Amino acid sequence: MADRFWTADDVADHFEEAFRTLSRLPPVKAKGYFNTWPDIVRTSREIAAMEPQPMRVWPSAAAITRLEQTFDWVLWIEEAERKLVWSRAARVPWKQIGGELGVDRTTAWRRWQLALTKIAARLNAM
Repeated sequence: MADRFWTADDVADHFEEAFRTLSRLPPVKAKGYFNTWPDIVRTSREIAAMEPQPMRVWPSAAAITRLEQTFDWVLWIEEAERKLVWSRAARVPWKQIGGELGVDRTTAWRRWQLALTKIAARLNAM
């Protein structure tokens, strides 16, 4: 990271990747609950008639490392800015974000740019 010059766009891309990595992680299940029923044995005809299950692609170790770096970065900005940055990484529309913050879309965009610039400046200072 020391040899790289960070911009607000680079930081925004990093947050979007972190959000995608979070969504690809396996779900967290409550411990202590289990099923003692035997598995259902299906015939080949039943299997052929079933809806295909979507293939799950797990994130790589490098993607998880970058996600952990992103978690460190959010500590450098205020809580309202964190919510704004994560909402935008989740591709929530600007109009909805502005409505939640009680500001106009352009004001929300300016605050988002300011938060990303704060993170980029801190990364460049390292």
